[in-house]
Amino acid sequence: MNRKANGNDGKNGRDGIVSPQNSHNSHYSHTSRSSHDSQSRPIIPPRGDYHTLLSYQKSEVVYEITYRFCQRFLSKGDRTIDQMTQAARSGKQNIVEGSKAATTSKEMEIKLTNVARASLEELLEDYRDFLRVRDLRIWDKQSKEAQYARKLGMTTPLSFEVFRTFTETRSAEVVANIAICLIHQANYLLDQQLKGLEKTFLQDGGLRERMTRARLQAREQQRNRRGDE
Repeated sequence: MNRKANGNDGKNGRDGIVSPQNSHNSHYSHTSRSSHDSQSRPIIPPRGDYHTLLSYQKSEVVYEITYRFCQRFLSKGDRTIDQMTQAARSGKQNIVEGSKAATTSKEMEIKLTNVARASLEELLEDYRDFLRVRDLRIWDKQSKEAQYARKLGMTTPLSFEVFRTFTETRSAEVVANIAICLIHQANYLLDQQLKGLEKTFLQDGGLRERMTRARLQAREQQRNRRGDE
C-alpha cells in the first residue's frame, strides 16, 4: 500500500484521540455482483447496492465530518466552506451516480468513480492547507493517533456515529487529521475499485458489445435449432 493508502504524512499531532472504542477490522471489498460465465452474462448486469460499498461508507462519513468541521472552525462567509463541502459531497454523490450508471454504461461508471476520486483528493489538499497555514501538525502515518483513526475507519459497517464525539469535541487539528485518515482510506478503496472496473470493461466491454454478443448468440442458437429439425 502506498503512502496515501496507509493514512497520513507529516508530523505527529499534539492532542490525539483518546478512549478507544470497540471496532471491527475488515478487508477492503467491493460488493458489485459479478456474472458467472460468458454464456449467461446479462445484457444489463444487476447493480450492486452502493450503500454496501466501503468506499461509499467512508466518503459519506467524510462528508458529515467535513460539514461539521466547516461549521465549527471556519468563519461564516469563508469561501473555503463551500469549496470543502462541495468537494466532500461530490466524492460521495459520484460514487452513487456511478453505481446507478453501471446498469447501462461501464464507461460512465468508471468516469464518475474517477470524479469521486478527484474530488476527495481536492478535499484532502484543503485539509492539509488548513493545518499548514495555521502551523498545526499533520499526523505521521505511524503515529498512535493516525493508527487509531485508521482502526476506527475499518469499523464495518461504518457510520458517522463512530466519529461523532471526536468531531464535536476535539480540536480542529484532531478533526482535520481524522478526516485526512479517512480520505486516504476512501481513496485507496476507489483506486482498487477503478482497477476492478477497468478489468471488467476490458473483459466484457460496454453495453454495445454485450448487445452484439447477445445477438450473435441468439442467431447461433436459432441456426442450431434449425439444424436439429
